[in-house]
Amino acid sequence: MPEFWIGHRRYRTKKDAGEAVQEVLYRYTVGSIVDGEEDHLLLLDLLDLHHEAAEKIGPGVEAFAIAPPQRGPYPGFEVIRTDGSRIDFSYLTCLKPPTHRQQVLNVMRDEVKATINAYFASRQAAGTLLSDQSRTPLETTNTAVSYFRGPSFVEIAEAFARSAGGWETIELTPSTEPGLGRFSDRDLARQWFTHHQERAELGLLSTRENQRRPRT
Repeated sequence: MPEFWIGHRRYRTKKDAGEAVQEVLYRYTVGSIVDGEEDHLLLLDLLDLHHEAAEKIGPGVEAFAIAPPQRGPYPGFEVIRTDGSRIDFSYLTCLKPPTHRQQVLNVMRDEVKATINAYFASRQAAGTLLSDQSRTPLETTNTAVSYFRGPSFVEIAEAFARSAGGWETIELTPSTEPGLGRFSDRDLARQWFTHHQERAELGLLSTRENQRRPRT
């Protein structure tokens, strides 16, 4: 059975990944908030794998809670959104194989990583590590580059996919790293890099501020 990734976390098999999620689920009591930072981050990355992630996340994730059983004897996870609303999600659904669109989105993020890193380095060199939302000073270990001031990453990617003829027309090389390959057509990869660079309006937030925003 092939290895499985949840965000940057690598598991030997999907079964191992599921057991890691279950370990979080059963470490907390029903109704309690998942207050461990690493547990919270794991669930954020797990939720990104859900085929209805945007609908589940809504305006942004404030926290996760352990929901009482809905069907059968087992508890589950619940998203507490930043507007106070709540919705459950199935971790088993999240562990299903990613769609081609999800795979391409992951590769797109990797293909423009140099732009994100360069933006952060420029802000650090200029001595402007401040949250562009709250204006609070940021530590390098508590900083996220965010798209909160303009079109989201997904909106930029969707527009490019449409111009390329649709998600299914974008071919990827075989995956050899964190669930990622590369664009098979390197000319198309350069077009994507330029498309992203021309449209991305980047800014800095604290890690927590960024976590509370929609994951787009």
